[in-house]
Amino acid sequence: MISARLLNLVRCPECRMPVAGRPGEPFLLACSACGRAYRGANGYLDMRPAEAFSEQTKYLDEALHADARHERVSPPLLGSRIRNDMLRRFLRLSPEDLVIDLGCGSGRALLWNRDLGAAAMGVDISPFFSTDARREMDLLLGDLRRLPFAEGTFTKAWSLDVLEHLSPEALQAMLAEAARVLKPGGGLFVYTHVRKNAPVAIGLRWINALAHRLERADLIDGRQERLRKSDHQNPLADIPELEAVARRAGFRLAKIRYYTPIVGGFVENILVRLAERAMARRAAGRLPASLPAAEIGAAAIREARSSAKARIAGSPTTYAALRGLSWLMKIDLLLFGRIRSGPFFALLVKE
Repeated sequence: MISARLLNLVRCPECRMPVAGRPGEPFLLACSACGRAYRGANGYLDMRPAEAFSEQTKYLDEALHADARHERVSPPLLGSRIRNDMLRRFLRLSPEDLVIDLGCGSGRALLWNRDLGAAAMGVDISPFFSTDARREMDLLLGDLRRLPFAEGTFTKAWSLDVLEHLSPEALQAMLAEAARVLKPGGGLFVYTHVRKNAPVAIGLRWINALAHRLERADLIDGRQERLRKSDHQNPLADIPELEAVARRAGFRLAKIRYYTPIVGGFVENILVRLAERAMARRAAGRLPASLPAAEIGAAAIREARSSAKARIAGSPTTYAALRGLSWLMKIDLLLFGRIRSGPFFALLVKE
C-alpha cells in the first residue's frame, strides 16, 4: 500500500530532497528540488534512482518467480520460522519503532511481524511483492544503495538473505546507506553467511550429496533453488571481515549467533523437496497432455506450491506437523549456535 506516512517520509533518491504530490494525482510525486517525478501503482511506490547501477540482481528475472511462490504468504514455518524468531529476539520491535525491511522480497517478514505494533515498510529492487503485502504494508521499489529517505529516519532495520547476493562494493554501499537512514544507536539485523565454514558443516555437505543423488533419480527437483542461488557472490570471507566492513559503514557488531542447519538441511533439502516433487507429479497428471513439456513442468510446480499453501492454511494437522518440524530444526541453534560457521544471525548497531 501507499500510506500518508510513507508519502511524508520518502525523499528523492537523486538529491534527497522532499517530494510532493501533484494536484489530482495522489500517487504521482515530484521532487521539490530537481523536479523528477515518481509514480505509485499496484500497491507500491516506485522510487528507483534514474540511473541504474551496473550491478543488478537476477531477482529481476521473471524466471526466478515462475513458481509464483511470492504471490501468497503462508505463516513462518521451517527455516523461515527460525529466521523470523531470531529477528524478533535480536531486534525486540515495539510500537515506538519505525522499521525498514531492506530487500523485503515478497514482503512476508513485514506481514509476519505486524503483531508487534512497529510502523514498518519494505524496499526491494524487484517488484514481485505478495498480494497481501501490496494491500496491507508500505512498499517501495528502490535500490538499497541509494535509499529514498532522509538521514536518521528509522530506529531499526532488518535484511534477510540479501548480503550474499552483493559484490564487496555493493555490500559496502548498502551498509553505508543502511547506517545513514538509521538513527544513532539503531540496530540492523541481518541473516547471511561468510565463506569460511566450521568442520561441523560436513554434515550439510553429506545432505546436499544425498539430495543430488535423489535428484538424479528424479525424486526431487532442485532446479528452482539453484536458479535462486545462481547470483550469490558471497562477498564476506569470514567474521573478522564482516566486522571490518560493518565498522567502515558506521556499525559495530553487537551480537551474533551461528546457524549450521544440519537438521534443518535434512528437513528442507530432503523431506520438503520429496514432498514437493510428489505433489508436482500429481499436478502434472491433471494438466492437458497437449501442453509443451516445459509448460507442464512450470505449471505443475506452481500448482504444487499453491496446493501446499492451501493445505497449510486449511489443515490444522498439516500446520501442526510443520510447526513440530520447525521446533525440531531449532536443535541446530542449540547444538551449533556458538560454533563459528558460515551462516549467521547478527545485530549491527549504528555508532
